Amino acid sequence: MKISTKGRYALRLMLDLALHSAGTAVPLRDVAQRQEISDKYLEQIVTQLSRAGLVRSVRGAGGGYLLTREPEEYTVGEILRVLEGNLAPVSCASGEDTCQCGRADRCVTVEVWRDIQAAVSSVVDHLTLADLVRRYHEKCPGSTQ
Repeated sequence: MKISTKGRYALRLMLDLALHSAGTAVPLRDVAQRQEISDKYLEQIVTQLSRAGLVRSVRGAGGGYLLTREPEEYTVGEILRVLEGNLAPVSCASGEDTCQCGRADRCVTVEVWRDIQAAVSSVVDHLTLADLVRRYHEKCPGSTQ
């Protein structure tokens, strides 16, 4: 399974907001500069995050973006799924009736894909934005970036 650039950047954007908001809106251009990501690309990503209710915009002077909840209340999986959709490695592992394979009823390898799906979900659904903030402070003590 491979996470797209949008998914990776969305996680970096959310982490940046968690690190720098302190109750005030964070301008997207500041995030773009700190994260070395095009502000136009971040606009596309933040639009999806906003539609999903994960961030909200503040207009005018001092405007920017804020998290809608505390960092402890976001999981990495929730953030990634907004941009990536289902994180299943193959459609048969998603738990939905999306498997078009004529062998589905006798397929043994689908069990492998479901185990991979369960392992990925176990990691991303138990890791919070607050956990990433803690890891950031451990890796970059005293950093303002």
